[in-house]
Amino acid sequence: MKPLAERLRPTTLEEYIGQKHLVGEGAILRKMIDSGHISSFIIWGPPGVGKTTLAQIIAHKLETPFYTLSAVSSGVKDVREVIDKAKSNRFFSQSSPILFIDEIHRFSKSQQDSLLGAVEKGTVTLIGATTENPSFEVIRPLLSRCQLYVLKSLEKEDLLELLHRAIMADSGLKEKNIELKETTAMLRFSGGDARKLLNILELVVESEATETVIITDDIVTERLQQNPLAYDKDGEMHYDIISAFIKSIRGSDPDGAIYWLARMVEGGEDPAFIARRLVISAAEDIGLANPNALLLANACFDTLMKIGWPEGQIPLAETAIYLATSPKSNSANKAITDALEL
Repeated sequence: MKPLAERLRPTTLEEYIGQKHLVGEGAILRKMIDSGHISSFIIWGPPGVGKTTLAQIIAHKLETPFYTLSAVSSGVKDVREVIDKAKSNRFFSQSSPILFIDEIHRFSKSQQDSLLGAVEKGTVTLIGATTENPSFEVIRPLLSRCQLYVLKSLEKEDLLELLHRAIMADSGLKEKNIELKETTAMLRFSGGDARKLLNILELVVESEATETVIITDDIVTERLQQNPLAYDKDGEMHYDIISAFIKSIRGSDPDGAIYWLARMVEGGEDPAFIARRLVISAAEDIGLANPNALLLANACFDTLMKIGWPEGQIPLAETAIYLATSPKSNSANKAITDALEL
C-alpha cells in the first residue's frame, strides 16, 4: 500500500489545502489556471507545502503532457530528452507540455542554461520548485523568463483540516476508530510540513494493535522516540530538518528549535551550515525588532570557528533559544524585496 501522504495527494484545486493567496477564488495563479493558459513559473517554499502537488494538479487541469525531473539525479542530457519529447507532443496538445523540475536550485548553471531556449520559445512550460531563495540559486536569464510564486508554510488550521480529512477519507485509517484527543505534539514535530504530519499520523496509528486509537501528545512523542526518522545531511531530510528548525525560531518555539537542533547535531550536520542559517534568521525573521540578535548570531558563528566541536554546540543552542524568544520583524527583508520590485 502507498504511504498515507501519497494516498491523500489532492488531484483538484478544491482538494488542495492552503496557499489561498495563489489558488483561492480570484487569486492570480487560480485565474491563469482557470483560463487554460499558464506561463513558466518557479514556486518557492519550504518542504511539504504542496509544490509538487500543485504542479500535478495544473497539468491535470490543463490536460497537457507532464514531465518531471529531479535536479538531484538529472543532467543536461535528461533535460534535452524531455524537450525533444515535448516538441513532438506539442502538435497534439493545445497547451505546451509542462516540465516540472523539483529542487531546481540544485541544477548547475549549465543545466539551467539548457532550459532557456525551450522556455523562451514556449516548447515547454517550466514549473520549477525550490526550497531556497531563487534570487541566489536560479540564474538571472531563467528567472527573468519565469514568474515567481511564494508558497507559505501551512497554518495550524490547514494542518488540522488535513488531519481530519485523512481520518475521514482514507480507507486504511477508517478501519480503526481514531480519536484526536491532542494535536500539539503532532503539529510541532511536523514543523508545518503536511507530508511529515501524515507520516506521523500513519506511524502512530499503525503502532497501535487495538481497534480504537486515542492520539495524545505523550503517545506521539513516545512513538517518535521509538522510531526516530533518519537524518541524511546530503539528502531531502537535510532541507526538511533545517526548515523545521527555522520555522520553530520564526514561530517563537524555543523547545522546538532545540529539538531540531539536536536532530541535526546527532545526524552529523555541518555546524557551520547551522550557524549560517542562524545568521540569516536573525536578519530575516527577528530584524529590527531586536537588532542585537544579528550581533549574537555573528558572534555565535565566530565562536564556533574558534572553539570547534563539540563545544560549539553550546553557542548554537544559546543562539537558537535567543532567536526563538526574541520579538519578530521582517520589515527590513520586506522593504528591500519591495524596493527591488519597483
